[in-house]
Amino acid sequence: MKYFIIAGEKSGDLHASNLIKELRLIDPQAHIRAWGGELMQAAGAELLRHYNDMAFMGFWEVVKNLATIRRFLKECKQQIQDFRPDAVILVDYGGFNMKVAEFCRHAGFRTFYYISPKVWAWNTQRAYKIKRLIDHMFVIFPFEKDFFARFGYEVDYVGNPIMDAIAAYQKDEHFLERHQLDATRPIIALLPGSRRQELKLLLPEMMAVSRRFPAYQFVVAGISHLPKEWYAACENNPQVRIVYDATYDLLSHAHAAIVTSGTATLETALLGVPEVVVYKASWLNYRIAKTVAKVNHISLVNIVMGREVVPELIQKACKPDTISRHLQQIVEGPRRQQMLDDYAALRRLLGEPGASKRTAALIWQYLHE
Repeated sequence: MKYFIIAGEKSGDLHASNLIKELRLIDPQAHIRAWGGELMQAAGAELLRHYNDMAFMGFWEVVKNLATIRRFLKECKQQIQDFRPDAVILVDYGGFNMKVAEFCRHAGFRTFYYISPKVWAWNTQRAYKIKRLIDHMFVIFPFEKDFFARFGYEVDYVGNPIMDAIAAYQKDEHFLERHQLDATRPIIALLPGSRRQELKLLLPEMMAVSRRFPAYQFVVAGISHLPKEWYAACENNPQVRIVYDATYDLLSHAHAAIVTSGTATLETALLGVPEVVVYKASWLNYRIAKTVAKVNHISLVNIVMGREVVPELIQKACKPDTISRHLQQIVEGPRRQQMLDDYAALRRLLGEPGASKRTAALIWQYLHE
């Protein structure tokens, strides 16, 4: 069968790549074209466009790039029309993918959505649109099944794909030696995100914090395909190192972490690393987000648990003094142990690995019904 898969960011590339591997096990003759990243390509997809081209963050940046986004949409629709896939599989990335879903509904292509847009966080009424446009939805958080049920839409809870990625991960025992890190000093991992605006706003704050903890070595989780100048804030700081494309290895050796809000907050928790969650946006983007937000937390850890497990330092609270104070509380003492205990409860709540395999099996089943 033919599959067209769209993932618009780094985490989507990871989860879509694992789904592709499982689809190819079920359907060895699968022909897959995709918008995504290197991992999807390595898994066997023909990559048509990289997600870096679509990395627009925040309301204002999207508005500024509307002409480019429209051009990408037109290109994507034409590629789907030419390929005529048996299934279009959309992975997260709600703004773009919902436009594609609308096209697919009118053009008669079957649509599957893996990792729901976070309509429960921003615009709950969009659930009706999802129900109208998407043939089958596969959700990754337990509360999402109940959320969509309120709108009369039955979805499949398949488990969380991060559990798959972590279960498949094998720790590099030579990581410290390979990257010339000091085995005698504990590591504070810095995960500043993958978008230009995140790195621009948050890396300087992280650098300022690093100077206040001389007993620790700070290591940035870098991404090699991003422009090196995005990491300019790390220059001339002997306290900080950058390690590229080894986030899980870095976290598995870290004592604590400072993490930009996003999927990485959940990965950090599931790998058992106490963390401080930070986030900054432009004033306009923040005001708009504050107005439309329907949730009390921004980190996935706290959203899933329904309470504050990890501290969230947003906008004015995201400054070196405040970050340092919260970091100090989790490098030692009772706050650290409480967070680790809460992480154990989080793992129990999310369940066992196997989300990618379950999703692939359901797609195959629905295609043959």
